[in-house]
Amino acid sequence: MMRVDLHIHTNYSPDSSIQPKIIVEQLYAHPFIKAVAITDHNTVKGYYKVKELASTYRDILIIPGVEVSTIEGDLILLGITELPPKPWTVENVIDFARERQALTIAAHPYRAPGMGDLTKNYDVDAIEVLNGVSSSHVNKMAENLAKEMNLPGVAGSDAHQVNELWTAYTEIQASSDADEIFEAIKKGLVRVASTEKSIHF
Repeated sequence: MMRVDLHIHTNYSPDSSIQPKIIVEQLYAHPFIKAVAITDHNTVKGYYKVKELASTYRDILIIPGVEVSTIEGDLILLGITELPPKPWTVENVIDFARERQALTIAAHPYRAPGMGDLTKNYDVDAIEVLNGVSSSHVNKMAENLAKEMNLPGVAGSDAHQVNELWTAYTEIQASSDADEIFEAIKKGLVRVASTEKSIHF
């Protein structure tokens, strides 16, 4: 089983202050979370930097991703190392992900700029039901949406500052192989979990 924070931003996102080096060091030192998806806003540059810095560390996995600001709301793509072409409509972005066997996740659907009830109109792979910086109320709404759509629910800290890292994560019945992790998520072999507060080292 892998414990993965599926939603983290680096300082390559304009609203985040987390240095890639900090993510790698904390992930390596963390007692049980050993994988992370780098999901910067509309860029994959942060992923490449974290991946480069992590190359000298053993037993940690850096998953490529991006949080795309579509016209209808935020959509996370996992397994993507390039941006989709514009216009960024949900339909176009999902088609782009499908062509590359990537995973699509509706990010914090009931917190702006999430997709809200519009999510029901699209063929996403999973719903973010536990977002580390969202209120319990909107997370519960997202959980209900996942149940209604019969989709897996996943979790991520959505960290933009160091003290927000690792506050929410997904337990996935898979090994430390990204493709296996994606397949397990699609099959619903997941459980969401949170920590009381960020773990400092």
